[in-house]
Amino acid sequence: MLENKRVMAEETTAGCCCGNDAGEGSRGTEKRLGWHEYFMSVAHLISRRATCTRGHIGAVIVRDHSILSTGYNGAPSGLPHCNETNCRIYRSTHPDGTVEENCVNTIHAEINAIAQAAKHGVSISDSDIYITASPCIHCLKVLINVGIKTIYYDKPYKIEHIAELLRLSGIRLVQVHVEEGDKGCTC
Repeated sequence: MLENKRVMAEETTAGCCCGNDAGEGSRGTEKRLGWHEYFMSVAHLISRRATCTRGHIGAVIVRDHSILSTGYNGAPSGLPHCNETNCRIYRSTHPDGTVEENCVNTIHAEINAIAQAAKHGVSISDSDIYITASPCIHCLKVLINVGIKTIYYDKPYKIEHIAELLRLSGIRLVQVHVEEGDKGCTC
């Protein structure tokens, strides 16, 4: 199931939570982040740790408004990263004939988030995931198997390749785009 959602700030409150108290009357209006905007912003922050030279992706697994695990794309722990060596690209052909290129060294953000949860004994069944880009078909299959209910993504990535799996699995795919100008306090 494909959905689009434009995320705006959840609530407007007077005053500022950043602690910048410039004096009486100088306080502006602060826009409080909504949950979707908050978790997608965290995913974007996490993506800044990515070591892949082809793209920075971040993922955050959430249940009941609590972060369970995070991940970004990069090499397995202790192995050379693409930004330290070179990407080793392999090509695969989708049944529709399109060619996909992937790096042999890189683990995708979604898989790293799942691995971190498993490593620390955190159950992620019946949770949601926020990803800076929609999942590839391989990651979607794993997300189905671990019990993710809703995938929130910012940028589309080959959605046409995952539409059938989404339909069959019942997982919701919802676009959540965080507006650059909607960051709340500017103190």
